[in-house]
Amino acid sequence: MAPSARKIDVKRSDDSCCGGNGAATGQPIAVDLPRIERAVREILTAVGEDPDREGLLETPARVARMYAEMFSGLAQDPRIHTQKFFTEEYDEVVLVRDISFCSMCEHHLLPFIGTAHVAYIPEGKVIGLSKIARVVEVISRRPQVQERMTEDIANLLVNELGAKGVAVVIEASHSCMTIRGVKKPGSSMVTSAMKGVFRSNLSSRAEVMQLIYGRARAGG
Repeated sequence: MAPSARKIDVKRSDDSCCGGNGAATGQPIAVDLPRIERAVREILTAVGEDPDREGLLETPARVARMYAEMFSGLAQDPRIHTQKFFTEEYDEVVLVRDISFCSMCEHHLLPFIGTAHVAYIPEGKVIGLSKIARVVEVISRRPQVQERMTEDIANLLVNELGAKGVAVVIEASHSCMTIRGVKKPGSSMVTSAMKGVFRSNLSSRAEVMQLIYGRARAGG
């Protein structure tokens, strides 16, 4: 099969949170599977392995498909999941807890895995809960750092929902520090982004943090 037939064409948005790391090209990009396969063969050779031995013969193709999957968020605009609203006169906290995700640290290309907690206070309209999880999924499926991922989710929801407040808290374990370097398994990183009333009103912030962690703390 010709290499060009195995490229996955995608389009990068002009918006930094919706198109990946601020690259405002607006031009089609592609996941070039054969090029990744060649690179993986080079890595295997460079570390002293034989890429032609039986157990490694299909490894380059597997790794190429893995990268296409892990970075699939580069081909998607998360805003498509925030276009359908429901009019509701509800003005208290809406919280989706424990949204699991797996992202890829852009510094070492190693995964960080965790959960996101996303809350907002509506301003006359609400969004389906699954759409919030889909936003997290798209933004996580690209080269990331946890700090930017947290801000990107919060800013997108502020802009798209017009909510009175948005709160995003992410907890994750980073394999770049658990399996290499300092090697501290069991450690985790917590980041938060508070927008609107969650930033300006301490009681609103305390309420959402209690909703996120209160039951776990009580159970502990």
